[in-house]
Amino acid sequence: MAPSFDDNNSLFNFVVRDGNGVKGMIDMGLSEVPEAFKQPPKERIDKENATQHRQPPIDLSKLDGPDHDQVVKELVAAAENLGFFQVVNHGVPVELLESLKETAHNFFHLPPERKAFYRPGASPTPLVKCSTSFNPDKEKALEWKDYISMQYTNDAEALEHWPIECRDVALEFLRTSITMVRKLLEVLMGNLGMKPDDPKIDALIDKKMVNMNYYPTCPNPDLTVGVGRHSDMGTLTVLLQDGIGGLYVKLEEDTDMGKKGDWIEIPPNDGALVINVGDMLQVLSNGRYKSAEHRVRTTSTKSRVSIPIFTIPKITEMIAPLPQLVEKDGIAHYREFVLADYMKNFFANAHDGKKSLDFAKFTTSA
Repeated sequence: MAPSFDDNNSLFNFVVRDGNGVKGMIDMGLSEVPEAFKQPPKERIDKENATQHRQPPIDLSKLDGPDHDQVVKELVAAAENLGFFQVVNHGVPVELLESLKETAHNFFHLPPERKAFYRPGASPTPLVKCSTSFNPDKEKALEWKDYISMQYTNDAEALEHWPIECRDVALEFLRTSITMVRKLLEVLMGNLGMKPDDPKIDALIDKKMVNMNYYPTCPNPDLTVGVGRHSDMGTLTVLLQDGIGGLYVKLEEDTDMGKKGDWIEIPPNDGALVINVGDMLQVLSNGRYKSAEHRVRTTSTKSRVSIPIFTIPKITEMIAPLPQLVEKDGIAHYREFVLADYMKNFFANAHDGKKSLDFAKFTTSA
């Protein structure tokens, strides 16, 4: 029997407050998209008119060989032009990637009360949150997504507080990925004049978070979004896609991939990981690197999972364009701020493209 809700408030309580999630609606036999999830027409994803990203994944193993300089050029160009790229031979075992996808599906098929154990306001630990959408209290239309977020402080606290059903595989994903992230940062920051042993590089990935995202099948995906338009607020994001796909990135300027404003689909590649630039790298690079606006489509055929790792600077870190870049450019495009203040602003608002970066821009008085 299909679920019946008296109004959007009762739906909101069922999905968000009670922790049943979008998956809970599907399990009850939902046959159409509730009004609370219907996106305005301008926010809906036009799959038919999107272009696929055709550039092959970058082979990171070649960083240690005679093709080192060529790979560096590819990484820098990707960070400057699109802000997204895929990598292979990254050091994360393919078997682990498959286990991650299976584990994510299994977690979201647990009984509702188990997932609701970690819902906002009820979770026994601030390190773990299981919820729906991004900021349900602020959004005009909810995103068609359930997720669990696991903040990393150290191994001991992760083993104690992360859900037993997914902690081991999530922790191993983090452990095996962070060496790759450090290597990528050495390349990208080195291109900006920073030395590989500069302590600031480690400070830029001090805070880490592993999420498991679940996008249930949707009765009418054309009316919804899995994740709305946004850029990631951190330094670098590592993303594992499954084989279904649905990730789209917006071009900020005309390129050989398309025109400014076009949406480019990032198709999944077996064994590859997606890397994207976060807001902090855009600020530090004085705008050279792009934290591309991106979003996720839903599907009617099969539920989808993705597993991102977010790397973020120390919350006490002062963030500003690197002095040598300001000197070279003759202008700072962003002001200095404390990362904690940026985070507070980012998580207090709904997804709205790259509007979060306005916080870092200089304000002018009339």
